[in-house]
Formats: sequence, C-alpha cells, structure tokens
Amino acid sequence: MRDDAARRVAEALDRRGLAAPGRLLADAHRPLAPLLADLGAALGPLLGTAFGARASDLRAILDDPRGLDRVIEELDHRPSQAPRADAR
Repeated sequence: MRDDAARRVAEALDRRGLAAPGRLLADAHRPLAPLLADLGAALGPLLGTAFGARASDLRAILDDPRGLDRVIEELDHRPSQAPRADAR
C-alpha cells in the first residue's frame, strides 16, 4: 500500500474533527487488522458499491500489515485543528 490511502483517510478524519477518536480506534484495532482484512475481502464487492473509493482505501489499509500504523503516523503528523480560545 502506498501512503496515499493512509493520507486520504487521515485527511477525511481531520476534516470532520475526528482525528483523535480515529487515532484511538486505529490503535485499538491494530491487533484485529488481519481479521478485518479477511472481512474486507469477503465483503469487498458489497462495500465497494456502497462506499466507492473510501472502501478501496480502507481495504488497502487493512490489507497492508503496516496500514494502520501508517494511518496513525499520518494522524500524529497532522497539525491540530483544535479551536482557538479567542475564536467565536
């Protein structure tokens, strides 16, 4: 897997303000990655029609043994989008 899929997933999570929960979930599901990859292979055609390119990005991440690590690295290297104290 190239880092493009990990970068796109990290950007999508960050745009939605879900970088921190996404980081926690990716870290927590790291031991389940092989099982999730098998599930993605089984449900791939169904998920592909429902989610399009997002499904292929997630499948690429889960198929790569270091895929979740790359997502975590991308999330860790992104600047924080936390609201400033003076923002109204």
